[in-house]
Parts: sequence; C-alpha cells; structure tokens
Amino acid sequence: MIYRTIKSILVISALSMFLTSCYTYTTVVGEGAQGNSRTSEWNHYLIYGLAPVRVSDPNEISKDAENYNVEVKHSFVNGLLAALTFGIYTPTTTTIIK
Repeated sequence: MIYRTIKSILVISALSMFLTSCYTYTTVVGEGAQGNSRTSEWNHYLIYGLAPVRVSDPNEISKDAENYNVEVKHSFVNGLLAALTFGIYTPTTTTIIK
C-alpha cells in the first residue's frame, strides 16, 4: 500500500515537472507589428526573478518605432539555465517585432 502511494506521488511530481510550459507575455504598441523584423535581448534576474540585474528597454530596442509588438518569454533555454543554477540566475527574453 505504501509503495503504491509513493509511486503515485512520484508519477504526479514527474508529470507536473514535464508538462510545464514556457510563458509568453505580449504587448501591442501603437497599431502593432507591421512586418516580421525581430530583435531580441535577454533580461537578467537573480533569485527566481526577484532581483533584476539588467532588464532591456523595449523603446531602446525598437529604435523609437511607433508600431511594434513586445514579447517577453521564459523560453526553454531560459528555464534550463534557471534549473541548472537552482533559480539563482533566471533570465527571460524580450523580442521586438516591427
């Protein structure tokens, strides 16, 4: 009985870790992206994102464009780095689509 409970807990834990996804946050500025031009920069955080070290500025990346989309992602590579450092370093990626 106890082995079945432990096995169930392990299966549920493994599924919850493997079925997570990368989050994306999108903001539309002006009328939104008019083309497919993409520029990306990483944002650097410490301690699970609580302490920002260097965060990109979307206005600077877009070079003062009037219409664009801002996409902030926690991609697989970002998550892998966060996992390897046990959450000490947790980057995200900002992408500007013009």
